[in-house]
Amino acid sequence: MLVPISWLKDFVDINEEPEELSKRLTMSGSNVEGIEYCGTDIKNIVIGEIQTVQKHPDADKLVIVYVNIGEETIQIVTGATNIKAGDKVPVALHGSTITGGKKIRTSKLRGIESAGMLCSAEELGLDDHGLPKEMQDGILILPEDAPLGMDIKDYLNLEDVVIDFEITPNRPDCLSIIGVARETAATFKSNFRIPEINLKEEAEDYIKDNVNIKIEAEDLCNRYVARLVKDIVIEPSPLWMQRRLQTCGVRSINNIVDITNYVMLEMGQPLHAFDYDKVEGRSIIVRRGKASEKIETLDGNIREINENTLLIADDKKPLGIAGVMGGADSEITSSTKCVLIESANFFGPNIRRTSKQLGLRSESSMRFEKGIDPNICLQAANRACELIEQLGAGKVLKGYIDVFPGKTAPKEIPFNPDKINSVLGTDIPTNEMIDILNRLEITVNSTADGMKAIAPTFRSDIVEEADIIEEIGRMYGYDRLPITLPTGNVTHGKLSDHQKYINEIKDVLVYNGYSEIYTYSFISPKVFDNINAPQNSPLRQAITLLNPLGEEHSIMRTTLMPNILDVISFNLNHKVDELRFFEIGAAYLPKKLPLEELPYENKRIAIGLCDDSMDFYDLKRVIETLFRKLRIKNYNFLQEQHFAFHTSRCAKIVLGDDIIGFAGEINPDVLENYEISKRVYVAELDLDIILSNASGKVGFEPLPKFPTSDRDLAIVVNEKVLVGDVINAIKESAGNLLERVELFDIYQGDQIAKGHKSIAFSLVFRAEDRTLTDAEVNESIEKITKHLQDKFNATLRE
Repeated sequence: MLVPISWLKDFVDINEEPEELSKRLTMSGSNVEGIEYCGTDIKNIVIGEIQTVQKHPDADKLVIVYVNIGEETIQIVTGATNIKAGDKVPVALHGSTITGGKKIRTSKLRGIESAGMLCSAEELGLDDHGLPKEMQDGILILPEDAPLGMDIKDYLNLEDVVIDFEITPNRPDCLSIIGVARETAATFKSNFRIPEINLKEEAEDYIKDNVNIKIEAEDLCNRYVARLVKDIVIEPSPLWMQRRLQTCGVRSINNIVDITNYVMLEMGQPLHAFDYDKVEGRSIIVRRGKASEKIETLDGNIREINENTLLIADDKKPLGIAGVMGGADSEITSSTKCVLIESANFFGPNIRRTSKQLGLRSESSMRFEKGIDPNICLQAANRACELIEQLGAGKVLKGYIDVFPGKTAPKEIPFNPDKINSVLGTDIPTNEMIDILNRLEITVNSTADGMKAIAPTFRSDIVEEADIIEEIGRMYGYDRLPITLPTGNVTHGKLSDHQKYINEIKDVLVYNGYSEIYTYSFISPKVFDNINAPQNSPLRQAITLLNPLGEEHSIMRTTLMPNILDVISFNLNHKVDELRFFEIGAAYLPKKLPLEELPYENKRIAIGLCDDSMDFYDLKRVIETLFRKLRIKNYNFLQEQHFAFHTSRCAKIVLGDDIIGFAGEINPDVLENYEISKRVYVAELDLDIILSNASGKVGFEPLPKFPTSDRDLAIVVNEKVLVGDVINAIKESAGNLLERVELFDIYQGDQIAKGHKSIAFSLVFRAEDRTLTDAEVNESIEKITKHLQDKFNATLRE
């Protein structure tokens, strides 16, 4: 926000140097980004009146003018064509300096002495955009009442200091000269004044007889104020107004448009002026747009709008995009004779969405986005009408129309001086606190429930007690707050059980040579084809992002397998051959599409193995090691078919009654999709179920008093019989004496019949209360052998 100090002084008395002013305002919360000194290079240029204009005797394109500068009349040679006797003009005298530091001296032009130069707007550092065409190409013509001999810098206020403020989003009230003046007055304890608005309302008509206002979208428009001005005279704005707009970074257009911009900068309330004669049915309707509806905006572009766009319309057509930009159909032109002034309050988030959607951001939309006090709408409209009357640009009709469905009341907030001092670490008297708040126009009242601070409606950022404490702290002075060490109760943080289990899982995998990886949760829809997922697979029910970076990251993952295959492929392409990876992350499983509630974030663990010296059993071993670490016992590996795995080298892992995942060798077709030429083994497990079955309890048993009795048992069975089923059968038939059974050999070869395999187990027997005899052990072996023969047609290997 650019704020000229000369304009600031209209509302607050300040005499501080710009550097001190900036420093103090920054310390009180109004951060200054920079200071610009304007017009300092302009020197010795005064106002003169042209007495006569004569042709140059030796040059067709030059004239000799005699200019009265108050104390004397001087002769100047110029090529200007837009001057005549009686014009007041800026005159650069001998030894003067114009914008850019160029020196002007007495010289001769075609033999005629010229004691100076007549200046254009550009040579004075003025933006000539709002001036008549002849002044843009020639000399700046000043008003008739411009005083002779007066320094042009004083007359046009060319020498000024402009402070650039960084206005934070929570302080939209400071996006105005008045808002900054209010902060300045509070900081320096100066008088803050807002001049009273006096309207003559010279027209005899009443606006209520000529305009009808209707708000259809009350949720998007809190208030709409309209005033009507007739007998409009469109002309350039006075130079003082053009100069103020210029120093604030706004170009001059014409007097009516400049007045709306002037009031917006002064009060922070955007205004818009419609050519009333172009409003069909004398009606203003604030409504939502219609599908595929179009409007040509003031910048000449055709904009397509939708049902979420708020429009200002008449009975037949849109007149403008509310809060963003007006329409070309109702634009103010040189032929405009009657103007409708709009001062409205629109819902900020909707204005922001519309502005972003259309790629169209304006000074108005920027203010509406941050939120504006609806209670200043009428005051801003009246101020604009006052300026129109002062400039003689039109006659204001009597009365106004004010539709105000969303009235805003001041907020009551607890005011507790003791708590304020406790938080700030200060000892500020209550009267001083109240004085600080009063300077900010926050009143303090005593009620039956204690003292209350009443925040004005323009301070939308003050909503709770902490905000009142902040206001007092910044105005008291952060640099005055005592230096204290923070106090509080120190608590010892600790990990939850699940966090401890995850750390144990990571330790086990790292100790076994696996490296942890982190991959994106956003994946491409193509990965489901890459892993051979069928079209009806639940994995394809993925959440689509509204604003993805690209197709490669356009959905939320429902499985971790594609990510780990991508990492293995990447490393193999970089000549890394021995790969062991794991990732712990979330898969996002929607309960319903399209989304109506947040998805289930299923925590999962994926383990990947690609090493010529290792196979499926190494992957199985590390999973079993994890289960032992977490003291999980009721699990089982069962042979299973899975679209992503080899047809005969895949197992589903069952924990209790739950299938928690799959492990196995990746299907060669899938490996080809990832350009992998080696065998890859992957497991993906549901970590949520695993953690819910994990136990932190350690069971201790006394050392056995009696020795074990070991036996080896080798049997021949059909090659399709699963070893796990055989182990379970051994445990079922052995009785309580069997302590442990372990597989130590599987053999298929010449000595074994085709279609069969030999499997050998080590069996350990022990009794808690005695030393077992050979007869007892042999009896158990016989039971086991008979049960295996009955169940699997097994025979002892000879």
